[in-house]
Amino acid sequence: MLLLTQAKSIGRLARPLSRSLYSGLIPLRPWARPFTITSRAAAKLDLPALDLKWRKRWAQLQQVQKDKTKDKVDKYILPMFPYPSGYLHLGHLRVYTIADAIARYNALRGHNVLLPMGWDAFGLPAENAAIERSINPATWTKDNIARMKEQLQMMNGSWDWEREIATCDPSFYKHTQKIFLLLHQHGLAYRTEAEVNYDPVDKTVLANEQVDANGCSWRSGAKVEKRKLNQWFLRISAFREALLDDLELLAKDEAWPERVLAMQRNWLGKSKGATIKFPILAYDQDVHAAIEVYTSRPDTLFGVQYLALAATHPIVTKLAETDPELQAFLDTLPGLPPDSKVGYMLPHIRAINPLAYHPDTPDATKQSLPIYVAPYVIGDYGEGAVMGVPAHDARDHAFWRTHRGDEPVRYVLASNEDESTTVIPNEPFLDHGIMTAHSGPYKGKPSQEAGEMLVKMLAEAGLAKPVEKWRLRDWLISRQRYWGTPIPIVHCASCGEVPVPDEQLPVLLPEVDAHWAGKKTGNPLETLDEWVNTECPKCHGPAKRDTDTMDTFVDSSWYYMRFIDPHNEAGPFDPQKARDMLPVDIYIGGIEHAILHLLYARFIYKFLMTSPLFPTSSASERHEPFKRLITQGMVHGRTFTDPATGRFLKPDELDLSDPANPRIKATGTKPNVTYEKMSKSKHNGVDPTAVIATHGADATRAHMLFQAPVGDVLDWDGDKIVGVTRWLSRVHDLVEKVTSTAPSPDYDFPTPKAYFESLAPRLSSLGEAELKQYDANSALWRTTQTTIASVSQSYEKVYPLNTVISDLMQLTNTLSDTLSCATPQIAREAVSILIRLMAPVTPAVAEECWSVLEPTSSGLFASEEGARWPERDGSEAVLRERKMKCAVQVNGKVRAVCEIGIAPEGLEGDKLREFVVGEIMKQDEHRQSLTRLTETASDSF
Repeated sequence: MLLLTQAKSIGRLARPLSRSLYSGLIPLRPWARPFTITSRAAAKLDLPALDLKWRKRWAQLQQVQKDKTKDKVDKYILPMFPYPSGYLHLGHLRVYTIADAIARYNALRGHNVLLPMGWDAFGLPAENAAIERSINPATWTKDNIARMKEQLQMMNGSWDWEREIATCDPSFYKHTQKIFLLLHQHGLAYRTEAEVNYDPVDKTVLANEQVDANGCSWRSGAKVEKRKLNQWFLRISAFREALLDDLELLAKDEAWPERVLAMQRNWLGKSKGATIKFPILAYDQDVHAAIEVYTSRPDTLFGVQYLALAATHPIVTKLAETDPELQAFLDTLPGLPPDSKVGYMLPHIRAINPLAYHPDTPDATKQSLPIYVAPYVIGDYGEGAVMGVPAHDARDHAFWRTHRGDEPVRYVLASNEDESTTVIPNEPFLDHGIMTAHSGPYKGKPSQEAGEMLVKMLAEAGLAKPVEKWRLRDWLISRQRYWGTPIPIVHCASCGEVPVPDEQLPVLLPEVDAHWAGKKTGNPLETLDEWVNTECPKCHGPAKRDTDTMDTFVDSSWYYMRFIDPHNEAGPFDPQKARDMLPVDIYIGGIEHAILHLLYARFIYKFLMTSPLFPTSSASERHEPFKRLITQGMVHGRTFTDPATGRFLKPDELDLSDPANPRIKATGTKPNVTYEKMSKSKHNGVDPTAVIATHGADATRAHMLFQAPVGDVLDWDGDKIVGVTRWLSRVHDLVEKVTSTAPSPDYDFPTPKAYFESLAPRLSSLGEAELKQYDANSALWRTTQTTIASVSQSYEKVYPLNTVISDLMQLTNTLSDTLSCATPQIAREAVSILIRLMAPVTPAVAEECWSVLEPTSSGLFASEEGARWPERDGSEAVLRERKMKCAVQVNGKVRAVCEIGIAPEGLEGDKLREFVVGEIMKQDEHRQSLTRLTETASDSF
């Protein structure tokens, strides 16, 4: 459609529009016109009933087909498996809808798709629930699995339940234990004493990744304590180079989101720098001769104004023995956040900057340095010590201002040679730059070059050494809890750590019903003598089982590999099946797993693919478990608060009879309405199964995808789902119409493309009725071809799945507009394409429509006899649009919408204007009214 604006002189047939009044031809938005629906069509389609009908048919079909495609997978689609908490929430509904839509799309493209489902079934919540309810965690977990599986089946998903796994099943954790022993055999699983994060509420240790920025447990929220314990670690650091380097592979073609890649790079934290020795001045103190500090910024060495030590630094530990005030300070640290600015200045001890020994060093740098104990210094990173450079580090600057705010900050770097730092006064300058006068003989040098020179000079004096550091630490997997995979090691006084022999696996979790009945806390395995006391497999003497269980992230680090061979008793998977089916083609889950799960899964996959379990692997291969990663956004719920008190309102406190104008029942006032993360405390949760029971799974799925792009936060608005249900009914109505319309006897073409090719050369000779039909056919087929391209691209890219629904609605509009004029055979083919394009998102409605359109078909998703994804037929080259719509605007107001002929190629400027005006004025119904309007407009000038 074109827009002809300010057509002041349109009434003068002999006079073209003046150049000053002509504003150009502007395409109108195709979605500007809303589509209409009929209540008759809406009433005909019972969506929940269709769900039941087709789920039953699919189950029968799957039973018949399961052996035909067994182990012939060529497309592996996987959503992150759920924790069986007992109910599905809208976040589950979103990720599993995305996964199923992509799986069904690939199935229609002819792929043998693997879409499995399982349960991340071990973990603290189940054990805490068992204690609270006095039941076995296995009972609680299995009941939840049964409930959630029933809910999942309501979603019209195409899950392969033949491959279902649960990590708490001995048939699964037997192989988790085998993988652990394989790691142990290769020196990648080891036990050592270490300072660990201890959760005093859940009574277990946590990996660094499971402690939040405030020093609290990710599960219980309790302040984490530091304890020294013997714990099991996996040596993930042995794979750190590959974990970092192969991120480049995942970055190609945007296979993984850049945000996730950045988070992984930062967590791996590779940096190049130097360890530098700061000599100690100690007055009557028996401490080390020097403190070693790691820094990645040796160029700031002239700006060091203090040293800070971790609470666990050996000097601090030594001094605390005789300094009760220091010990009292250390006792307060577990309750403080890691970024706390508190500090304790060690008395009777100072440090010397190693540059002080150089004669040309400025006097300020030669002054002795105070030494603090500070919670922001991490004990297991670097040397447990940092050099405080307030002018060039944000944390150091904040700490210095807190403790020495009256003393100046010494800037040794600037952005340019005139020593202007180009920052806000009193703020640190964080970038590399040019050395200032405070850097003595290095003034004016680029800071990176100067830093290298300083390290080289100090190295020659034995005061520095170039080093490479990583933030990544080995993976702590010990958990002092019951509900997890038992660690398959026995401890023998004679033989040490002895692996449990393969024939004795799995090491089963014993029954401890009395523990749950008594609501006891702690790890019952530690006190279960009949289970702990055993025989050493090596010397057959007395030994004790290890009572720790594994972190549940060990289970999820390899579960996706078990899906390819879930019934293999001999090993975790068959090597040939791994070669044929792995890696996962598309992995879908939340951004919250960007570090923990994904990093661990990459590590274990790299190990297993180079282990004896996969002997055909080449040393040069780069192994990554997930080719593409799709991270979906969270689902937020509509949240109501009282504007007077800020209190979250419950649904029964609200009058929602008019969704657009909610009211508080008690006061009649309008509540504040926002969209926030769903939680019980905010009363904004939505039960997806209730939505499905009311509107049907297909409408719920389509509405879920339609509301937002996959990667964005989705603000759930259930009131608008009715628009989707009406669209589905409208599609079904179109199917009935095209199947009840007799074929045109004059249409004798094998394909629509052949029809358009035959008419293209002789359009000028067609009569008015034939041209009208041609226009309807070409408009319909053009929209159909562009929709095939757009929808296919959206399924491929995944993130713009919301546009699939809008594109299909537009095609539905075009079908409705052209159905009365279009050739029945072409309309039928367009409807066939519409059904196949919508099938991945709305499978039950699509199957129902397909059964009407193709009553002899075995079904859309039959593996061999089913439908296939539509492809563009190349007819765009011969499709000619003879007319287009043109909106005529006079003085800013649309006065008419006309159909005009397509301008010949090459027309522009005045000739194009003359053509457009002439086409408009050929139409009697517009000529008089527009002439009168434009003459009136002329008189007003």
